[in-house]
Formats: sequence, C-alpha cells, structure tokens
Amino acid sequence: MRHDDCLFCKIIDGELPSAKVYEDKYVYAFMDISQVTEGHTLVIPKKHTKNIYETDEETAKEFFGRIPKVASAIKKAFNPVGLNILNNNDILAGQTVYHLHLHLIPRYDEHDGFGFNWQMKRDDYSQEELNDLAKKISKEID
Repeated sequence: MRHDDCLFCKIIDGELPSAKVYEDKYVYAFMDISQVTEGHTLVIPKKHTKNIYETDEETAKEFFGRIPKVASAIKKAFNPVGLNILNNNDILAGQTVYHLHLHLIPRYDEHDGFGFNWQMKRDDYSQEELNDLAKKISKEID
C-alpha cells in the first residue's frame, strides 16, 4: 500500500536509489544516508504507515519481528560494542519522513558521533504518582 508522495515508498518501489541491506514480503532495510555511525541502517515496513500510532497489529508484528535479524547481521558485519534502536514519532520527537521506520545505530565508543541527553527524574515521582501515571495509560489500552 503505497503513499504517492512518500520518500520511503519510492525507495521500496525502486524509484529512488538505496543501498539495500535486506528485503522480504513485509520489510525493507537499507543504509541511512546520514551514517551517524558506520552501519547505521533503517528498517521500514513495506506497507505505508505514518508512525507507530497508526500502525496495525499485523504490520507491527511482521515489522518488529525482523529487527533482531537485521540487528544481528549488523553485529556480525561491524562488531560494534552496542546498538541503539531509535524510532521518532511526530515533529517534536524528530520524525522527518512520515513512514514508520527504525534506526539501527551501531555504537563503537562514547565518541562515535551519536548521543542524546537522558535526564533521570527518578526522585520527582512517588510510587503513588507512578501508579497513577500507569493507570492513565492502562485504561486507554483496548
């Protein structure tokens, strides 16, 4: 199911070039042109879906089910000491292509060009407040 003005749909269809890593009936994996670190790979579902919020369960199952296979191949090929798996949804989170995708970013050392600031707020919430937050989410799950 293609979306005509989607960059990634055009890559899947061969209208735009890519350095293909893996392809099957459900997913397409290719090298990210930014190469934040060597081996930085994108994995996308072949079915167009804008983001994680709009992804049906079957597409998610097939899509996420392929991630260990591609990640393991990156590990064998480049021998990184770690791997970040990153997904951005909507503008504030950094999404720039509106087709669900995961970045598999091999990590080599603390100076390899990738990083983010994760501020721990462990002391900002009591157990009761955490329980309340959990209930808000739980009641919205179908």
